[in-house]
Amino acid sequence: MFLLMFWLLQAPTPALENDYVRVMRDATTCASSEPVECGDRVIVALGNIELRFGKSRRKMTRGDIAVFKHGESYKTPSGGSYFEVNIKPNHPPVLSPPEIIPPEKNAIRYDGKRFFIFEERLAVGDTRPRHSHSQRVVMQLNRTRLQQWPDGQPGIFVDIVPDRAAFNPPVIHTAKNVGNAPLRGIVIEFKPEPKKPSSK
Repeated sequence: MFLLMFWLLQAPTPALENDYVRVMRDATTCASSEPVECGDRVIVALGNIELRFGKSRRKMTRGDIAVFKHGESYKTPSGGSYFEVNIKPNHPPVLSPPEIIPPEKNAIRYDGKRFFIFEERLAVGDTRPRHSHSQRVVMQLNRTRLQQWPDGQPGIFVDIVPDRAAFNPPVIHTAKNVGNAPLRGIVIEFKPEPKKPSSK
């Protein structure tokens, strides 16, 4: 009993966890893909780190990503800060907005079967026209401020806080960077569920 309590106290606490993902900060729980709760995983560098996998060694800087599919393993990164994002293999159906409108001015970094990853970019004073998002994990890299206009709702201001992970609901909105720094973040967005064939 004592050893169990000691282990629980020493176990790292997720930075974010829900039915879809588990996000660890500066720790890994899925470096080996053997645990059944580990699916595809994404390493997001928040600083200068070194990542080893197989016989390879990769140096990563802030904002770099590495994607590992189920069955692939890696060593716990060394040298700096990072997030490990585990996409849970049996998560509930993805929630998406009624209209899919790709956002402009972002850069796709990875495009997989169930999710894609993009670097979110928006210069100071710039506006991103009306666009949509499905459920997603957002990890911002700069501190700034956005003004957003969600469909059917009043405009809001959002203070962007770097180096933390958030899980955002589906939305259709317009966004403007009203802060003092460019918007820059890494977003892991789930793809909409495949449409079921009509029974007609």
